[in-house]
Amino acid sequence: MDTMNIALPTGLKEFAQTRVAEGGYSSVSEYVRELIRADQKEAAQARMESEVLKGLQSGESTPMTSLDWERLRNELRQRHAKR
Repeated sequence: MDTMNIALPTGLKEFAQTRVAEGGYSSVSEYVRELIRADQKEAAQARMESEVLKGLQSGESTPMTSLDWERLRNELRQRHAKR
């Protein structure tokens, strides 16, 4: 694991130390890692919501045909083969 040093104003440092002391985290580093993970999750959720909205706004929906499914399978096979 790599190390990263950050500078915090006194108020933020004390807040982080209080959160650790309250028993939810074993260290300030663990607390910061959890904050970053939560931000990653929120960003992924925002990207997913954006994609759903794009799909909803892309026009009238049409039923999937067997040709559509085959085209998707072929696309996935090609992506997998490139790995």
